[in-house]
Amino acid sequence: MKTNILIADDEPNQLELMSYNLETSGFGTIKARDGKNALQLIEDHSPDLVILDWMMPNMSGIDLCRTLRSRSETKQLPIIILSARSDDSDKSLGLDTGADDYISKPFSPKELISRVNALLRRSRPGLINNILEHENLKISLNEMTVTYFDKNVKLGPKEFKLLSLLMERPGHIFSRGKLLDLVWGHGVYVEERTVDVHMSRLRKALKTASDKSLDPIRTVRDGGYGLFTNKTI
Repeated sequence: MKTNILIADDEPNQLELMSYNLETSGFGTIKARDGKNALQLIEDHSPDLVILDWMMPNMSGIDLCRTLRSRSETKQLPIIILSARSDDSDKSLGLDTGADDYISKPFSPKELISRVNALLRRSRPGLINNILEHENLKISLNEMTVTYFDKNVKLGPKEFKLLSLLMERPGHIFSRGKLLDLVWGHGVYVEERTVDVHMSRLRKALKTASDKSLDPIRTVRDGGYGLFTNKTI
């Protein structure tokens, strides 16, 4: 499962260059030409990190950053601001608005990749080494294996992907609709009840592996599912 990065920049050449270098380094990319388009793509695809140019039409990178930080579902989303402005006051404004990092233009591809990796290590370390851990639960994304209390857990492809999504963002509530889009894909007609069926299978498998019948998945009525501290079933 690739780490997906959304890049928003109204300069086509800069956008394509960043996309190329990120993809060469093993990341997946989503491209936007303005702030409003970027916001829509973030809502649709839930990227793992976003890179926003300060000056964009329709909505600036700073305004978009402020909007993302005001929403519960994107409050913790890693954000890098790009700008030709290099004054300390501009950097302070970008960081105070909620950006995690600020890169002044021009910059080298090597610097961009280094900053992205550094931010991912700080915010979501599992996305770097492809090992996700939460309390006694561990997933290897490369080997597609799951262990719970040091016991192997056998999961189907859909259950594995559901658990991976939950573990990438502990404490985040995913709606059933969002899980359908991320696991089954856009444009595929599947009833939301399908998510409940696969989530039930996932929870049963985890319960079987736990001697204490601990369940780390929480159901939020009219909300969805999230991964939290273990609780006894």
